[in-house]
Amino acid sequence: METRSQAAIAERATQVEPGTLRHQALMAAQKFKSTWVELGALLVKVRDSGDWSGWGFKSFDDYCSKELHIKKQTALKLTHSFGFLSRHEKSLMREDEPPARAPPPFEVVSVLAGAEERGQLTESDYQDLREKIWSDERPANQVVRELSERFPPPPKPPPAADLVVRRLAVA
Repeated sequence: METRSQAAIAERATQVEPGTLRHQALMAAQKFKSTWVELGALLVKVRDSGDWSGWGFKSFDDYCSKELHIKKQTALKLTHSFGFLSRHEKSLMREDEPPARAPPPFEVVSVLAGAEERGQLTESDYQDLREKIWSDERPANQVVRELSERFPPPPKPPPAADLVVRRLAVA
C-alpha cells in the first residue's frame, strides 16, 4: 500500500527530467528503506552541491521536507550514517560495483556515527563490532537499543529556569 508521501514523490518524479540529480534523489527516496546508502549518498551530493536552491527551495532541509517528504532529523541521520560508512567501509562506497551484501539498517549505523562523533567509538571498537552488525538478523530496534546502552548519548541539559517557571504557572 502506497503512502501519501510515496504518492507525492512518485508524482513529483514524473515532473522532473529523468537522469538528473534531482530525479535520482526522488527515485532513491522511493526505495529508501532498502537502499538507504544510495539515498544517503545522493542527499550528501544534493546538500553539498547546493542544487536544491536552484530547484526553488529555501534550504536543504526545506528540499528534504517538501520534495522528498523526509524529516530534517531523518535526513541528518542518513547523511551522518552515509558519512560514517564512507569513512569505514570504502569498498561499499565504490560506484562501479554493487556491495557484496546489504548494509546494516541506517538506524544502527546512525547510533555508531553519533558515538564516533562524541568520541565514544574508536576504529578498534568499530572493527570489533563490524561483523556482528553486518550479519545481525535481529530487529534493528533491538540492535539500536544495545548499541545505545553501550554508547549512550549525553544527557539532555535541564530546562532553563524561566521555562520551568512558565510550566509551573500554566499548571
